[in-house]
Amino acid sequence: MTLTTEQRITLHGFNNLTKSLSFNMYDICYTRTKEEREAYIEYIDEQYNAARLTKILKAVADIIGAHVLNVAKQDYDPQGASVTMLVSEGPVEGAPEASFRESPGPLPETVLMHLNTSHITVHTYPEYHPDEGISTFRADIDVSTCGEISPLKALNYLIHSFDTDIMTMDYRVRGFTRDINGHKLFIDHEISSIQNYIPEEIKSMYDMIDVNVYQENIFHTKCKLKKFDLNNYLFGYTKDKLSEAEQKDITESVKWEMDEIFYGKNMSAPLL
Repeated sequence: MTLTTEQRITLHGFNNLTKSLSFNMYDICYTRTKEEREAYIEYIDEQYNAARLTKILKAVADIIGAHVLNVAKQDYDPQGASVTMLVSEGPVEGAPEASFRESPGPLPETVLMHLNTSHITVHTYPEYHPDEGISTFRADIDVSTCGEISPLKALNYLIHSFDTDIMTMDYRVRGFTRDINGHKLFIDHEISSIQNYIPEEIKSMYDMIDVNVYQENIFHTKCKLKKFDLNNYLFGYTKDKLSEAEQKDITESVKWEMDEIFYGKNMSAPLL
């Protein structure tokens, strides 16, 4: 179903399809001591506080052409933050053809679209293991719309908004709408993979796995960073402060953590 701007389907009434994008990211850090863990959590809470998350979600709303109706935000004690944004429809006139194609979205740039009352949410989850020296930061973002342009157009911006070691993305189109002849439409745009909404330069940085159920309009992609630089996983110092044995042990521990998150299962721990 490849449609140009001029060939878009004329619907009978409102577009009743619900398009939902869930974007889940992880940042991983090796923290040797209680002081390092506390400093890392404090850094994450400041870097991704409710105010900054609100700015990110407002940019997402701009990209999908939504009007923000209401914002609820909260910083939590001892850590974490949440933002929920209710958004309403914007005009469809003038939306560029690229907005309807399977391609990456802007960073950001206003894209006009038709969007019914929907929501955008983000929740953060700083976490650490008290004994094993690993701290993680997870952010879950959900963008749910009822309109012509897919929320996948905001994916490119979201990826660039976070320092991400692991990404998991789910996209689902639910319900149905009708054309003017009464014919049911269970999806109104072409899609073969979420990967097609990610720029090539980003895809080249990650190992990626797709699991798609095309007949149910369910799409899943997960990504793990290919390049490993131990300095990116140390907090407050660099690897030249460590012995070769320490570097090896920490590298194995961090990679093990990344593999467990990426594959979604417990694995045999490295022998440290």
